[in-house]
Amino acid sequence: MSGNSAYAERVENQAAAFHNAEAALIYPSGYTANLGLISCLSTRGTTLVMDELVHASLIDGARLGQSEKVRFRHNDVNDLESQLKKLNDQKVVIVESVYSMDGDICPLREVVEICQKNKAMIIVDEAHSMGIFGHHGSGLVQELGLEDKIMARIMTYGKAPGIHGAAVVGPEWLKDYQTNFSRSLIFSTAPAPHQFADISGMYSCLPKADKKRDQLKEIVRCFIRKRNKHEGEWLPSNSHIQSLIIPGNAEVVRVANKLMEAGINVLPIRRPSVPKGKERIRFCLHAYNTKEEIDLLFNVLKNFK
Repeated sequence: MSGNSAYAERVENQAAAFHNAEAALIYPSGYTANLGLISCLSTRGTTLVMDELVHASLIDGARLGQSEKVRFRHNDVNDLESQLKKLNDQKVVIVESVYSMDGDICPLREVVEICQKNKAMIIVDEAHSMGIFGHHGSGLVQELGLEDKIMARIMTYGKAPGIHGAAVVGPEWLKDYQTNFSRSLIFSTAPAPHQFADISGMYSCLPKADKKRDQLKEIVRCFIRKRNKHEGEWLPSNSHIQSLIIPGNAEVVRVANKLMEAGINVLPIRRPSVPKGKERIRFCLHAYNTKEEIDLLFNVLKNFK
């Protein structure tokens, strides 16, 4: 009831302008944004059609709502179209621009084309593309010029920007709707003024970080060249998220500990966070990483048994 302010609305207008949207609504975190947006849109007469690998927060939002839920095979546009053709309800398709555990990129142009053909709305979680993809780090949707084709985008600030919070950007009616019906917004503590100041400063700094984004792209290219020569089971990815499959919780922990001993800061991803047999080490590349560090990583992996 007391969480709004003129300053908060100025920062939300700043976010909306940066993302070429009518409006933005800022939440305390990406989790609460996904939870609040999906649950309040998940009404009777609507079917949520979700990529099978979307983030847990999107799944939890769907569970809290009243909609029917349908999953389609990961990044499989043919399966998406097949699922949409079976439905007569209002349809909302939910995808991520860059998937957090596999690092692969959604075929957004094809998804948009299929959704338009089947009269489905689209929500895109941009958590892992915000700050990295697009003009000045505005996200994959803007890189592809698809802003007017997407109902809602979730711009999470806790990944590349390194601060708290998230914004749902989209049409003005969507902001109004969430303000009245999004329970994780209404019944949670509002972001403090300093959090809005962080967000405003972040948007001012993003256009100045083009050089760092170029550095990151070069590091990713270097990593992929090394990865392609390595015999391990790597998931296909052209993004800054690279995953090496090491089946078994105990084994993936053992390999991660060995890498940590060599000075490489990694954490094992174990089941149940990922399916059994798909345990992995996820490497999140940064602009400050060096080619020498990548050489060290692959030398350790090559010599590790």
